[in-house]
Amino acid sequence: MQPAVLALPRAPRLPLAVRYTVFAGISTAINLAVQASVMALYGGPFALAVAMLFGTGSGILPKYFLDKRWIFNDRSTGLDNHARKLTLYTTLSGGTTLIFWATEFLFDRIGHGGSLHYLGAVLGLAIGYWTKYHLDRRLVFDRTI
Repeated sequence: MQPAVLALPRAPRLPLAVRYTVFAGISTAINLAVQASVMALYGGPFALAVAMLFGTGSGILPKYFLDKRWIFNDRSTGLDNHARKLTLYTTLSGGTTLIFWATEFLFDRIGHGGSLHYLGAVLGLAIGYWTKYHLDRRLVFDRTI
């Protein structure tokens, strides 16, 4: 006779929109935390641009791996495969980053250099991530390429 095994109920899988929003929120939090850190450490010329560059760079890898596995269910492996997809993912990020940066710079200008640029960052990232999802779905994680 085998011992009884306690089976835990399986957690329901969150809807795609919720997962994507959570991951975009995580990436946004990383981006803004890095920006705030850079701004605290560096106040020289082009401080906001430098902070935005570091913040943007910090969010790429976590977002790529979260999207790859949990949004697009891409279980492909291999260095060549990751390099190709990450390169395309990063290249497409360039266009959506322009949306984000333009919005953040606009809000920085409106707020006369105050912290209003963070609101612009959140809005710009939200628009950029919405656009990026559609690009990634069609061009990066499409199983036919």
